[in-house]
Amino acid sequence: MKIFNKEEIENFDRLYRLNLINSISGYKSANLIGTNGSSGENLAIISSFVHLGSNPALIGFIMRPDTVERHSLTNIKENGCFTINQVHENMVERAHYTSANFDKEVSEFEACKIKPSYIEGCVAPFVEESKVKMAMKLTELLPIKSNGTMMVVASVEQIILDEACLTNSGQLDLNVINTVCISGLNRYHKVKEIALLPYARVSELPDFYS
Repeated sequence: MKIFNKEEIENFDRLYRLNLINSISGYKSANLIGTNGSSGENLAIISSFVHLGSNPALIGFIMRPDTVERHSLTNIKENGCFTINQVHENMVERAHYTSANFDKEVSEFEACKIKPSYIEGCVAPFVEESKVKMAMKLTELLPIKSNGTMMVVASVEQIILDEACLTNSGQLDLNVINTVCISGLNRYHKVKEIALLPYARVSELPDFYS
C-alpha cells in the first residue's frame, strides 16, 4: 500500500493533486444543472450533488469559488431556481463538454447539441433527453470558509422520470435507464447493481463467517 502524508500531497504537481483528490472519494453522480438568466440559458455538468433529506426533500451541491464568474450560480441567484438532469450513456460526451469555459452569452445547450425543454411553473430549462430530472428551488447558500466554495441547498419542487426505472418501493433502478457516474473530473462509468439488501437491523445481523 502507498502512503502519502499531508506535506507530500500539498507538494504534488497541481494537476496530479487535482486528479488524485477529485477521484479518491470514489464514484459520484453525473448530473447536468440547467439554469436561465439575463444572459440566457446555461448548462453545466456537476458531480457534487448530495441528498440532504427526504422530508422536506432537499438536495445540495458544491459550487467552486467565485474567483471567476460562475454562470450557473449567477443565474440561480437571479431566479432562485434550477433543474437537475441525470446523465445517461448516450449523452456522456456532449454532457462532458458543457464543462468547457464558454462565454456567458453562449448556450451550452446549443454548443453541445443538447435540447432544452420547459414545463409550466419553472423558468429553468430541463434536458429533454434526460430520464430523471427535477425542478429545484433555492433555499440556502452556505459558504464553506475552509476553501471558499459554496454549498447550494435547494428543495425538490417537481420530479419527472421514465416510469421504467421506478420500482414498487419507490427506489429507482438506474441500470434500466443506463445512468452513468463519474470518478475524478473526466472518467465516466457504467453502473451495475451487485446486491439488493434489506434494511439493516441489529436483530437480523447475518453470520458473516458461516
